[in-house]
Amino acid sequence: MTRLLWAVAAVLLAAGLTTVGLGLRGPDGPPRPPAWAAATRPAGHGGPVLPRSAPVLVAVPSIGVRAPLTGLGLDPDGSVQVPAADRPGEAGWYDRGPAPGERGAAVILGHVDSPKGAAVFYDLGRLRPGRRVEVTRADGRVAVFTVESVERVAKDRFPTERVYGPLDHPGLRLVTCGGSFDRKQHSYRDNIIVYAAQTSVR
Repeated sequence: MTRLLWAVAAVLLAAGLTTVGLGLRGPDGPPRPPAWAAATRPAGHGGPVLPRSAPVLVAVPSIGVRAPLTGLGLDPDGSVQVPAADRPGEAGWYDRGPAPGERGAAVILGHVDSPKGAAVFYDLGRLRPGRRVEVTRADGRVAVFTVESVERVAKDRFPTERVYGPLDHPGLRLVTCGGSFDRKQHSYRDNIIVYAAQTSVR
């Protein structure tokens, strides 16, 4: 995918995630990371760069997430698919980009809420630098990542380059919507983004 297409995909991805929230958790919205969590704390890089293999499960022990993963591509109009709204316990991997464990930034996204209540990434804003994210792949390997930063950004200032830009190591981005809910627009105003680096493989 060309650099321009990555940029377009990132914008559409952010737009999709911010229009699926239902604002079920009151005017303050879901948990928000503190400002200090946005400062990068380098985790170092570890484990081998792995060949491509689709991820099947993401686990974030510190916030109680253990979710199956589905592949997400592009809709016919060129917009990035989002996870099915009727399966709030699932997350999705953007399969036009790197797989977790490959060199580059793998992107996993999930809903923050649903008609049934809190969805898979509702507590993403509670995640802190230094915590672990584990991604199990179809080949049986588990890529282990350490969170380097967590930020909340306005959806119209989505950091395309930081999320989708090239890396010289295996990285991971977790993305959901957050902040306050705009009931006129039927969307959350912000995105919560987690940045992590692979620190081991097992």
